[in-house]
Amino acid sequence: MVAPMISRLSRSPRSFRRALPAFVPALVLALLGGCTGGSTGGGDRPTPDERVFAAAAPALRAFHDQRIDWRRCPGDGDTGPDAVTVQCATLKVPLDYADPGGRTIDVALARVPAAGPGRRLGALLLNPGGPGNSGTAMVRWGWKEFQGALRERYDLVGFDPRGAGDTTPVHCLDDRTRDQWNATDDPGYDHGTVLADACRARHADLLPHLGTRDTARDLDVLRGALGERKLDFLGFSYGTHLGARYAEEFPDRTGRLVLDGAVDHGADPGRLGIEQAAAAEAGLRDFATACAAEDGDACPLGTDPAAAPQRLARFLDGLRDHPPRAADGRTLTASLGWDAALNVLSDGRRSWPRLRAALGPAVTRGEAEGLLALADSADGRAEDGRYRTVADAFAAISCADGPPPPAEPQLRADLAELAARAPLTSAHAPLGTLLDPDCRPWPLRSPETARPIRAPGSAPILVIGSTGDPVTPYAWAQRLAAGLEHGVLLTREGDGHTAYDKSGCVREAVAAFLLDGRLPAAGTSCPSD
Repeated sequence: MVAPMISRLSRSPRSFRRALPAFVPALVLALLGGCTGGSTGGGDRPTPDERVFAAAAPALRAFHDQRIDWRRCPGDGDTGPDAVTVQCATLKVPLDYADPGGRTIDVALARVPAAGPGRRLGALLLNPGGPGNSGTAMVRWGWKEFQGALRERYDLVGFDPRGAGDTTPVHCLDDRTRDQWNATDDPGYDHGTVLADACRARHADLLPHLGTRDTARDLDVLRGALGERKLDFLGFSYGTHLGARYAEEFPDRTGRLVLDGAVDHGADPGRLGIEQAAAAEAGLRDFATACAAEDGDACPLGTDPAAAPQRLARFLDGLRDHPPRAADGRTLTASLGWDAALNVLSDGRRSWPRLRAALGPAVTRGEAEGLLALADSADGRAEDGRYRTVADAFAAISCADGPPPPAEPQLRADLAELAARAPLTSAHAPLGTLLDPDCRPWPLRSPETARPIRAPGSAPILVIGSTGDPVTPYAWAQRLAAGLEHGVLLTREGDGHTAYDKSGCVREAVAAFLLDGRLPAAGTSCPSD
């Protein structure tokens, strides 16, 4: 079970469509399971006193050589029997790597030192996904999720990527405008323009420098400043794209990289949108069918399993014309209803009771509160109406990464295929489903293109995919692993987004690789817990 605090910290806004939420691993048993390792990869491990700074470009040497001033995190209130002193710091990096002598920014960091006993291996850098989620929050409040050998032998280090958390946060829309923006049932081109114009007005100087390639360069500066000869990294969802980009930029500095819930950037945005919508639709159909078949009269979708998915979609789509009003005056629009349902379903069948509990009062009595609460969780809205910056960071980083949206003829073809493959989840807002975020009005055009990442010369990279992942479809993991020159695919059989928190077998395989360099044998498949 994912701890409530970790679940809240690790979710992205609009988790279905293009946003890529990750679940910070929740361990019931630390690093236990029934999966065995195969080949060995990653090379000999240096002892701590052998670790040296990798050669850096002369202009960047001072950044690699900087001393990180670790101090107790401000306001750290974890005083329980298992409490540790979580340390925070900042890392100085160039805003523009083409001008390293110019303006600098501070990257927010958090660390839990290795607990021992046993030989310390170094620093394990963590990224919870998004794009836009906070790695410092992941470490400060989620370090217990890595209890076991990883916690004992690695310093757990989280960082907020540029544009996210406390690292030059991008905050474009005020809270009232964000409320209206999220609730809009017609997210067309003008809808995207509202966000693009607001981001340009507030952050024109930052927007050109928020792409994942720049964050990968920050990651290498962090590796150097930590004194690590190679990068050891565990990334979830969008974090897999960051890890793969790092391997492409710095193949000779890759240590042991684990990429769970893989993102494929070898396909254009329309193709990814279609595949993601189809995966989400499969999850929605599974939920609705099981609800009708197993819960009988208690299921708000009726007792006919064949009709339940369509009934659920009709109810959510119908909120456009008949949105119920909550006690605080807010209305549950179709857009918010779909956000709520698909965000919860991204966690697979273990999330089904939560969705059933919110749907029941909404379907039978027109009560909005339950689904609104789920939508707020998806969209990063706190109970006081304030929004986390993750929503704006998601758009800014995604649009900086490109590639450009499809041209009009391709867009029409993609919408037709979307309607055929995901008729339920795409009918409400097909364009918003296909392009999330909609980067067409964005003030910048990314130089990135849709192409597989190969990373020739890197160490072996462990890629993990789940057969029923509704957010990062299994095919994405297959393609990423196949495209990488030294990618190794580990499969989890089961639903829900990401694998590490859902399979003891996966956790054991990850530990074997990160601790000993042992990779799973080709074709290894893990069951879910």
